[in-house]
Amino acid sequence: MDQDYERRLLRQIDFHNVADNVPSPSASVNSLASLHKTGDRFIPARAGSNWSINFHTINENGKSPNQNRVSKEANSDSGKADSVAYAALLKNELLGASIEKVTDPQTEDCRFQMPMQERSNLFRYALNCKKAPADDGNEISPYSLSPLSNKSHKLLRSPRKPTRKISKIPFKVLDAPELQDDFYLNLVDWSASNVLSVGLGACVYLWSACTSQVTRLCDLSVDGDSVTSVCWNERGNLVAVGTHKGYVQIWDASAGKKLTCLEGHSARVGALAWNADQLSSGSRDRLILQRDIRTPSLQAERRLQGHRQEVCGLKWSPDHQHLASGGNDNKLFVWNNSSLSPVQQYTEHLAAVKAIAWSPHQHGLLASGGGTADRCIRFWNTLTCQPLQCVDTGSQVCNLAWSKHANELVSTHGYSQNQILVWKYPSLTQVAKLTGHSYRVLYLAISPDGEAIVTGAGDETLRFWNVFSKTRSTKESKSVLNLFTRIR
Repeated sequence: MDQDYERRLLRQIDFHNVADNVPSPSASVNSLASLHKTGDRFIPARAGSNWSINFHTINENGKSPNQNRVSKEANSDSGKADSVAYAALLKNELLGASIEKVTDPQTEDCRFQMPMQERSNLFRYALNCKKAPADDGNEISPYSLSPLSNKSHKLLRSPRKPTRKISKIPFKVLDAPELQDDFYLNLVDWSASNVLSVGLGACVYLWSACTSQVTRLCDLSVDGDSVTSVCWNERGNLVAVGTHKGYVQIWDASAGKKLTCLEGHSARVGALAWNADQLSSGSRDRLILQRDIRTPSLQAERRLQGHRQEVCGLKWSPDHQHLASGGNDNKLFVWNNSSLSPVQQYTEHLAAVKAIAWSPHQHGLLASGGGTADRCIRFWNTLTCQPLQCVDTGSQVCNLAWSKHANELVSTHGYSQNQILVWKYPSLTQVAKLTGHSYRVLYLAISPDGEAIVTGAGDETLRFWNVFSKTRSTKESKSVLNLFTRIR
């Protein structure tokens, strides 16, 4: 063979970036052989480094330039789960990532679980020639026609967690004429007997979720009064009605009979909260009155003074020991049964505090939301009197409610989003965002089974949503402050 032709042929092949000026065929062969020997220069071997994995250049959370052309199906929860699994499959086959399990992208920060050796070494100075360990009977059959590796087969065989689906449209919509658009009122409540009470103008109506029957409980127009708040007791047989003139009426729902009328307030009663047979009422006169409905109305009641403006939020803790109150003075107070002064005061909110909710999962955990000038949901540890977390929702917080079975909560908002948000705690990630109301979502109640919620707004509609699961979470709180998991 002609030596010039042989030199040109070797120059075209150019294995492993051999220099273009090859002096002779024998020199070219020596150069190729020297590449497989360890020299005195520490040059990393790029072939085994997996740069895309070590530098995390593949960003699943990033937005691609073609994102606007992605179909709606790909943006759904199932589409996201499929895309995550497909990305893991590609990493296994193209980059040798050895991913065997795909985690839930909504609950886990790391989507793929890689072996530690794939993430620890950024530079490698020799090719990895070690043989992978056997997989204990999970090897692919030599007669298999699948082009996928053993790790990818494990990935595909791994159990897939069912995707959480929350419907973005309400499953029922009811007309609610004369439902007032007033931030400081509480006109919707859902009883333990599955009956919804709604204050519309001067009347209180009851809607049975079992039979869809509507009955009118009372009409205050005869006395020239109007309804400003409604609240069921824990048993679901009595409903308290607060009025614009400052009265609190107790009604027997099944008999449709008024049992008593409590006086004491000089202005409208916008907030009510039951604690067994005791009823707490908050008014625009800045007072909180706590009375026992079993005793005569002439007996002295407990008068709690602390707020400097209207009391618009009241909630008793699940252990019936503490009462949380929020006011138009931007303050959140916590009271106990033995003192006439608040035992805790929180002043971090910058607007009225109406949204208040005690966690049923963690003892002493309290959530509160601020109005238009604040827009924040704050969490408090009432056992240590310390603030925990804060999230800016971007709009007025009108109501808060915890799920009965999972460590999640729902919030309703006013100016300017008019939306409903479902949050996962303590990560405070949004699980769902529901829209549909054209006015502020001022009213919220949760069903007795803990699965559905009802929301009311100034657009004079009541909308029912399925947001929570009936299945109780198997994960117990690991907090040292959760006494319920340690004392039996």
